[in-house]
Amino acid sequence: MDRYEGFREFLRARQQSLMRSSYLLCGDPHQAEDLLQTVLIRVARNWHKLAKDGNPEAYARRALINEHISWWRRHRRHLPLMGPPKASHDPSVESVNRLALGQALDRLTPRQRAVLVLRYYEDRSVQETAELLKCSPGTVKSQTSHALGRLRVLAPELADLLNDADAKEAAR
Repeated sequence: MDRYEGFREFLRARQQSLMRSSYLLCGDPHQAEDLLQTVLIRVARNWHKLAKDGNPEAYARRALINEHISWWRRHRRHLPLMGPPKASHDPSVESVNRLALGQALDRLTPRQRAVLVLRYYEDRSVQETAELLKCSPGTVKSQTSHALGRLRVLAPELADLLNDADAKEAAR
């Protein structure tokens, strides 16, 4: 019996989704590829256990978050501080917002960024996010609130986008 039986199918089915999440956590496509590759090696190493009695996707997503936080802790002293995006020859509002959001997300803590990615990009519930992050639902709610508040300070030009996020949160 092949130790990696089912791993290739898992990769074909989930690799793109995991790559998107990795990119949203890192904000850099090259770093996201490295992060995902590191995590997939860990998943492959533990595949026989995960396939038998675990949820490999949940494990991979949790490993992405953990590995990103570990990387951030090791390298945070070397990360450059960037100011707001400088608008050049009349860019569209959407492009400016995307740049501002990307730069503001880069300045959040990895935990806050992970909460926002899971809650708003992956559209996960508070409970699902808490399970993935191995914390309480109250922690997810407070981290979400702190992260959105920090985004308001870092990128006030995104007020409309953040108000939409608050409305979505209130509706849940």
